[in-house]
Amino acid sequence: MTATSATAAASATAVPRPVPESTPTAFRLGSATVSPPVVLAPMAGVTNAAYRTLCREQGQAFVSKPSWGSSGGEEPLAGVYVCEMITSRGLAEGDETTKRMLVFDPGETVRSVQLYGVDPTYIGRATEILCGDYGVGHVDLNFGCPVPKVTRRGGGAVLPWKRNLLGAILRSAVAAAAPYGVPVTMKTRKGIDDDHLTFLEAGQIAQDSGCAAIALHGRTAAQHYSGRADWDSIAALAASVDIPVLGNGDIWEAEDAVRMVRETGCSGVVVGRGCLGRPWLFRDLAAAFGGRPKPALPGLGEVASMMRRHAELLAGYVGEDRGCREFRKHVSWYLKGFPVRQQVRRDLGLVSDLAGLDALLAELDHDQPFPVGELGLARGRQGSPRSVTMPAGWLDDRDGLGEDLTGAELGVSGG
Repeated sequence: MTATSATAAASATAVPRPVPESTPTAFRLGSATVSPPVVLAPMAGVTNAAYRTLCREQGQAFVSKPSWGSSGGEEPLAGVYVCEMITSRGLAEGDETTKRMLVFDPGETVRSVQLYGVDPTYIGRATEILCGDYGVGHVDLNFGCPVPKVTRRGGGAVLPWKRNLLGAILRSAVAAAAPYGVPVTMKTRKGIDDDHLTFLEAGQIAQDSGCAAIALHGRTAAQHYSGRADWDSIAALAASVDIPVLGNGDIWEAEDAVRMVRETGCSGVVVGRGCLGRPWLFRDLAAAFGGRPKPALPGLGEVASMMRRHAELLAGYVGEDRGCREFRKHVSWYLKGFPVRQQVRRDLGLVSDLAGLDALLAELDHDQPFPVGELGLARGRQGSPRSVTMPAGWLDDRDGLGEDLTGAELGVSGG
């Protein structure tokens, strides 16, 4: 049996763990306890310090202090909020664009960063810099990106096909983080396509390399963000490793997250596109995992207040002009489904200062209820399946240590 068919067969025959009688309320991340068991996925141009702060504020405000803590007695983390991805080479070589992305709010008691790379040496150097120079307390390695500019050079979701290279990268990061007591995790997809699945093998490699957890997006690289996420693959991975497995894919509402952990046996969830324009999703998640009633849906008045808070936070980090320009991309997500005059939408998408934003937000009908028809619907990019672009001969062997991946990090978002 080939490695490919063995992986596929294992996926089909792995027996999921028994569905828990009660919903898991926490998972371990190194020495820390994360409760509720929720991670904000890193998203380029979105999960900067401002948006992480907004989501964290929403989540923390609805967390009941548990009567238990971690083994060290410290207060559990109310979720993990991950900085947008940076490249290992950019950080190791002192790229200024990369370093400017490493901005954190004082309220981030554990700084979390996703690192992209294809070279064990650069990954090790970058991990040490993050831990030693930036006080980062969690490093996540990205092996899930499906975009052609990444996969065509052997990075992202196609790299786990090279199992020895994957292991070398993970061991390098874990070794660099160990002196600081920092946990390393990895994010991956099911595989390149349905004929080249890698997630079960990647999970074992992650566990053997000392990773603290593995997150699985239940789609292949060929799917991009189309179709439905395969939660059965998350269940199969959770059944095959002893480290925490975090499920990712099609979590649009808090109820989806609870259903995922119950149906798959995963330890927690990673939330990405579902929170675009909806930072209050994290208060819903906290309530759901805490067994409390779901908070009332926000009307347009509350949404407007969150929009103002978001823009204000951006302005505080990058200045009012740039902050307002960066805020523009979020307007359509916040207002999705609300009946708002097209002219107001257009003007909000061109806002250049906080005073102008205030004037436009005042024009909204703050009494409008939340458009319930939007509940449970996909948000953000979706696209359609497509063939995966890879380096010539990429599928010919499973090693990867001899591959020339020079330039694989050039042009990748995140420096």
